[in-house]
Amino acid sequence: MAKKATSEELTDALMEHITITEEQIARLEEVFGLLGKKAQAKKCEAMDGLIREATEIMESTESGIVRDAGIIAASQKVEHYEIASYGTLCAFAKVLGEDEVAALLEETLNEEKEADMKLTEVAESSINVEAAEDDEEAEEVSTATKSKSKRK
Repeated sequence: MAKKATSEELTDALMEHITITEEQIARLEEVFGLLGKKAQAKKCEAMDGLIREATEIMESTESGIVRDAGIIAASQKVEHYEIASYGTLCAFAKVLGEDEVAALLEETLNEEKEADMKLTEVAESSINVEAAEDDEEAEEVSTATKSKSKRK
C-alpha cells in the first residue's frame, strides 16, 4: 500500500508502521519464547481477506488522492483487526497470570492504536477532504460530458 500511495504524509505513516511491525515480530517471538513455544507462521484467513480487499481498492482506483483515501480505509480495517486481536491476547495473558507476556502484547496493542490514530489524522487533515473534492470534480466533468453529448 505504501508503494501505491501518492501522499507523502500517507507514505511516511505506512513506512513507519512497517518498521514498527518488524519490531513487533521480534516481540512476538519473545512472547512465544516466554511461553516455551516455537513461533510458527500461520495463515490468517481474516487478514488475507482484508489484504485482498485492499488490493481490489488499489486496482479499482486511479493513482491519486481518491486511491489514497481508499488505502487509508483499508489500512484502518487492518489496524482495527490487529487491535482486536492483540487486545484479546493481552486479556488472555493477564487472566493466565502471564504478566510479562501481557506487557509485551500491550506494547504492540498500543502501537497498533497509535498507527490507527495516525491514519485518522492523515485522513482528516487533508486526504478525505481532497478526495471528496476530487470525486466531486470528476462527477461534474462526467455530468457535463453526458449533457454535452445529449445535446448533439
